[in-house]
Amino acid sequence: MNLLEKSEPIFIFVAIIFGLLFKDVDILTNISPHLINIFLALMLFAIFLDVPLKEIKDSFKNTKFTTTSLVINFIWTPLFGYFLGDLFLNSNINLFIGFFMLILTPCTDWYLLFTKMAKGNVPLSLSILPLNLILQLILLPAYLLLFFSSSNTIQLVDLMDSLITLVIIPFITAQIIKYIIKNKNAKKKIISFFSSSQIIFLCIAIFGLFNTEASSLFENLNAIGFILVPLILFFTINFILDYLVSKKLEFNYDNYVSLTLTTLARNSPLALAIAIQSFPNNHLIAIALVIGPLIELPILYIVSRVLLNIKKIY
Repeated sequence: MNLLEKSEPIFIFVAIIFGLLFKDVDILTNISPHLINIFLALMLFAIFLDVPLKEIKDSFKNTKFTTTSLVINFIWTPLFGYFLGDLFLNSNINLFIGFFMLILTPCTDWYLLFTKMAKGNVPLSLSILPLNLILQLILLPAYLLLFFSSSNTIQLVDLMDSLITLVIIPFITAQIIKYIIKNKNAKKKIISFFSSSQIIFLCIAIFGLFNTEASSLFENLNAIGFILVPLILFFTINFILDYLVSKKLEFNYDNYVSLTLTTLARNSPLALAIAIQSFPNNHLIAIALVIGPLIELPILYIVSRVLLNIKKIY
């Protein structure tokens, strides 16, 4: 990861502050709603352009790791996330859905940085990335409909519209670009440009979101704080689970670290893109997904330091 990617939490925080500070600037508040969808679509296009889907077969070379990771991420985590949300956030369905969407999507970027910091198996972590990306795109709408279709918040038409606009179209466009550009150097430069621009696209979209929804955020600051408890419980219990499972399956330390960061880190930008398009009138869902990384990233840093201490006795 380059310096820009390593500084992602700082840039996200600055984008939030700027969005709030300029909430009364008319020219910005008029264009901010348009910035959100445009730059989220560009960010997802950049992600799809950067992810080597042809290497998805590599994730199956270590079947024990892959199977364990998928079971935790896509079976245990949705059930556990729904339980935590129902326990702590049931009185606010929008916060509940935002929290659930955050929990449900495994990270596809910064988990590699923390894996490297904790001296884990980075190539193994990278090999699972394309599979995690594809599965969350498929399963996120399925789980939302399964758990929340009766809440009168989830509408299948809106959900499908967001998937087409912000996921399917950028995905297909990225694959077409990679297919039609035959020159390897040109392809590498294009992919490198968009890869390094992901954080810029995300921050512009976050600026637009907070600039648009500043009033709603200030009215619901106390409610946002409710996410802290279930999120910390999620990280704590899953951290313990990863350790016990890794010991039981006799993973070495490097693979244990990879499993831990792959199943702890969450992919809020993808969930954010779907949330903004699917729930345009439910501001707390999107705001919860932006607040999530501000809690998550310091926790992941602490986890990486704890893992280094565990290495001495593992």
